[in-house]
Amino acid sequence: MTEPIFYIDRSDIRQGKLAEVEDALRDLAAFVEEREPQLIAYHFYIDESESTMTTVAVHPDSASMELHMELGGAKFRAFGPLIRMRSIDVFGRPSQAVVDQVRQKAEMLGGGTVTFHSLQAGFSRLEPLA
Repeated sequence: MTEPIFYIDRSDIRQGKLAEVEDALRDLAAFVEEREPQLIAYHFYIDESESTMTTVAVHPDSASMELHMELGGAKFRAFGPLIRMRSIDVFGRPSQAVVDQVRQKAEMLGGGTVTFHSLQAGFSRLEPLA
């Protein structure tokens, strides 16, 4: 059975860049929605102080996340002048390619910490209940 991958990152929004971040997020979300039908969820959040952006993604498997990292590379780079990556947490069993891609993304966007978490117990209901 394949295991879903849960991805969460947090970034500081650079001073005066909130509007540009919001525009870039809408653009990225539309880009991903159009090209990655396998992606279960892809959401961006901005905290109440409007200084921190959080990305939450749910991939059905590591192959989905690998594709996402490949397709999104140029779009992710565009965030460089807008944010400083604070942290990336990946939950599940990503391939070595994904591990490498995530570390490269963190470095490219400010050098935030990267942590991988392995599943110990639990279940997923990825199919809608009847």
